[in-house]
Amino acid sequence: MGYKQTARERATEILEGFNIRSAPVPVDRIVRSMGITVQYAPFDGDLSGMAFIKDGKKIIGVNSLHSATRQRFTIAHELAHFVLHEERLESKVHVDKGVLRRDTLASEGTDAVEIEANNFAAELLMPKAVLIEALGGRNFDLEDEEAIASVAKKFKVSPVALQYRLQQL
Repeated sequence: MGYKQTARERATEILEGFNIRSAPVPVDRIVRSMGITVQYAPFDGDLSGMAFIKDGKKIIGVNSLHSATRQRFTIAHELAHFVLHEERLESKVHVDKGVLRRDTLASEGTDAVEIEANNFAAELLMPKAVLIEALGGRNFDLEDEEAIASVAKKFKVSPVALQYRLQQL
């Protein structure tokens, strides 16, 4: 079982709580409904986002310079830190660089907390049942860039995030 499974289960509970059964998942609405404020700002370099609690308010900071799909994944990833690791946020700001990119360790995930957050985000934005339905039960070719792009667009995620998710199924 392990922490990846726990992360996916928590994401599934949230999806069920909001009665979400189709793509794209309204991650902004979910976060707002959970009392978390999202703030967009141009961050330096590969800083994707951060999660913190200031004066009792839960805040997710997102790099406004990143693509919309990257921002959605960042919001879902940072939400994971509130859902799974809130005790860590009480005392410090949690900063994330380069979430889920092929060219960094983030996609392999060397840090258990980050792996957990990526699994949560992937399940939240690309719920297994909804994803399987979108694929129409067909055997999906991970090298078919056109098909990947089409499904990624439906879920409002990047093709890289979708490929990563499909490999995890």
